[in-house]
Amino acid sequence: MTDLVIVTKTAGVAELRFNRPEALNALDLPLARAFAAAVEDVAGDPAIRAILLSGEGRAFVAGGDVSAMAADPDKGHEVVDALLEVLNPAILALRANDAPVIAAVRGVAAGAGLSLVAGADLVVADPAAKFVMAYDQVAGVPDCGGSWFLTHRLGRTKVLDMMLTGTPMTADEAMAAGLVSCISAADMVEDEARALAAKIATGPTASFGRFRRLVDAAPATTLADQLEAERAAFVGAARSEDFREGVAAFTARRKPEFKGR
Repeated sequence: MTDLVIVTKTAGVAELRFNRPEALNALDLPLARAFAAAVEDVAGDPAIRAILLSGEGRAFVAGGDVSAMAADPDKGHEVVDALLEVLNPAILALRANDAPVIAAVRGVAAGAGLSLVAGADLVVADPAAKFVMAYDQVAGVPDCGGSWFLTHRLGRTKVLDMMLTGTPMTADEAMAAGLVSCISAADMVEDEARALAAKIATGPTASFGRFRRLVDAAPATTLADQLEAERAAFVGAARSEDFREGVAAFTARRKPEFKGR
């Protein structure tokens, strides 16, 4: 049986590759379960210090599998509920984990696929990539954290424009808006994303996790509360092995060798 999510672990990097190309990696329940299991595996592996999301075939993830929802119109809500019961804990686990998440996007990232992209820390896209809400076409609403991640990344006005008009965002537009980190040639997207993940995996992973949580909290907190959160995070970081190594390497004018803890 073909793995619906191909998991590859190399030198601290875990790549989770959606593998349902005949359906543009649209999320049905089996694929959602495979993704959740893959996330549980890598999130529980202390050797993993960066996570890469990619898609097999012509697309990253083309949203939820609408055909599954249409199979029985009276039970479409049950399909949606079952999918999100599986996917939501996986989204939370990815965000809670210290390992940064990189997305490699070729083709379309739509619906839940766009949410996964927005939830990544860095995004490498091909020039022809398209980013689209798509929920207006089926009278749905953003899921998999899309309303939270995209509002954080793009702001209220742009998110509402994408939702209400259904207008796709090109790779250039996504980069200008801050959703995409860099644009690569289509045949180099995964290679560039893997190289980026490999570089990040040599960094101070626990410190990265602390920083990501500060960034997530920043839009909804006061300056005074954020200052205290920064203080607590930095004090915690200063107790780590990596901090001691970083300080020693800085004073010795050598490259630090972080262990991720």
